[in-house]
Amino acid sequence: MDSAKIVDLKDVSVFQKNALVLTKVSINCNSGEFIYLIGKTGTGKSSLLKTLYAEIPVIDGQASVAGYNLLNINPKEIPFLRRKIGIVFQDFQLLTDRSVDENLLFVMKATGWTDKSKMETRLHEVLKMVGLTTKGHKMPHQLSGGEQQRICIARSLINSPKLILADEPTGNLDPETSAGIMELLLEISKTGSAVLMATHNYNLIKQYPGRILKCINGRVIEVLSYETENITSSFTPGFQSDDIDDPDEDEKPMPLGGHDI
Repeated sequence: MDSAKIVDLKDVSVFQKNALVLTKVSINCNSGEFIYLIGKTGTGKSSLLKTLYAEIPVIDGQASVAGYNLLNINPKEIPFLRRKIGIVFQDFQLLTDRSVDENLLFVMKATGWTDKSKMETRLHEVLKMVGLTTKGHKMPHQLSGGEQQRICIARSLINSPKLILADEPTGNLDPETSAGIMELLLEISKTGSAVLMATHNYNLIKQYPGRILKCINGRVIEVLSYETENITSSFTPGFQSDDIDDPDEDEKPMPLGGHDI
């Protein structure tokens, strides 16, 4: 598979709790690309992200992520795959009983860092990248929501990942703070890391255009850039009701026959 392709899937089935939620997924993502992943809750966005970092196994098709073949990856290789992937969560998932520095050092130790000098250097580098060099001694509860998300992004950058998976990174943030997070993620993509961001915030897509993948009816399709404005408002032509989030829905299994619903 092309070495420039950080993600390369062809005809992959995506499951959640043994139920098929996406079928014949064929997508690719190159170095430095910024891609949005959209779709109603229950259409498989989170399951697709989990498949990319091997939390959900691939059982058919072809799947390469960061140079690893997910179809036959050895369980012992999964931690090494994940070192090449940075994950940013909506709810931050910081260790609340540890300082910012301690949160980042914990990840370094867990991923094989041992040289204290190199650890301190990298810690300073990632905090500088997210604009929080003076916050290392702070506890998570002493930070604003935007600052906590920046720390999560710093954490994801520790191992210089080829791919950043951001699952609703602005979901708990106000519009101004969300814009700052978006600009940071876009800057990261310009350094060569691919960024795949799941979101329901279509105003951000309009403000910061990029490739758009949409989960709908058990498939993943690409939305053409000129259609972007049509998914930002329910009053514009071409808007689909499936773009509206329903927080009460779980991911829905699709018929095992694999045909569109």
